[in-house]
Amino acid sequence: MQDVFIGFTSITWKMLIMYGIGGILIWLAIKKQYEPMLLLPIGFGAILVNLPLAIAWEHEGVPGFLRVLYDAGIANELFPLLIFIAVGAMIDFGPLFRNPLMIFFGAAAQFGIFATMIIATLLGFDLKTAASIGIIGAADGPTAIYVATKFAKDYLAPISVAAYSYMSLVPLIQPPVIRLLTTKEERRIHMPLHEKQSPQWLRVLFPILVTMTAGIIAPISVPLVGSLMFGNLIRESGVLERLSQTAQNELAYLVTLLLGITIGGSMSAEKFLNKDTILILVMGLVAFIFDTAGGVLFAKLFNLFLPRERKINPMIGACGISAFPMSARVIQKMANEEERGNIILMQAIGANVSGQLGSIIAGGLVLALVPLLVK
Repeated sequence: MQDVFIGFTSITWKMLIMYGIGGILIWLAIKKQYEPMLLLPIGFGAILVNLPLAIAWEHEGVPGFLRVLYDAGIANELFPLLIFIAVGAMIDFGPLFRNPLMIFFGAAAQFGIFATMIIATLLGFDLKTAASIGIIGAADGPTAIYVATKFAKDYLAPISVAAYSYMSLVPLIQPPVIRLLTTKEERRIHMPLHEKQSPQWLRVLFPILVTMTAGIIAPISVPLVGSLMFGNLIRESGVLERLSQTAQNELAYLVTLLLGITIGGSMSAEKFLNKDTILILVMGLVAFIFDTAGGVLFAKLFNLFLPRERKINPMIGACGISAFPMSARVIQKMANEEERGNIILMQAIGANVSGQLGSIIAGGLVLALVPLLVK
């Protein structure tokens, strides 16, 4: 008789809280349309794994389908790397080639990663875990997952949820930070548009050279950089159009779906509901704010050395995070609100794609340097 009611008797207050968290993520995905491709499967996965007996994860030593997906796609870093191939196929580096100065903002906006690492170590986290938490600030979910699987598997769930949640909240987080650090006059700065198209040989050579350079400087970053650049090479080759479209659509949608529900499946109440999770979520937000602020402040510093007619709209600096292309769209919307007709979208996209590069390079540096420091 007891077995008949085991589903009811096994429910704990922690599981009820996780149902609420899963419900909130689903609500944000449907009602607010915040990254629905990610938050909806994450929320549903969180509910699935916290149902009585957690059969979707594992039961009586037999792995459930969520555990199978986790072992096949997260534990071996396959899903994040496939996502990078899809993202690479989506990225057009043309705006960056037309305005190479934007590459500096992709570097400056990674400030929050290393600032948050310091804060996390001061709060008692070991250096590897602190590095994994800091990567949240890059607003690059696949990189955050990749680093966490290497350095902090026990904290994979909160790190992944924080990374993707804050990515979806770019329209809410970035504008207040930007307005706090800039004047209305600065936000109204116009920037000239460089119309010259980049030649195909440059577009084809770029992903190859970037991959080789990364492989020489930080070999451990090759899976990250190589996946992104391979996707971009498929796009720019001009001879694999159908394959490029498949990577941008079918591959991206399918892997994102599996990645999301698997991340949700790692959010068991016992592992997720603790003090460390709250700290990680808070520090992830801090990292995100610091990255945004770092890019904006760097642009303001840059302007001190530029003539008036060549000054950069400092809002562009906020696009140095990796939330592509959402951050660029947010900045263009803000520019248009400040002064109708102020078009800075191409420059914003240039900074945004440089942020995509900056995040994976930062992730590669963290993977290469942290083990040396731990020794």
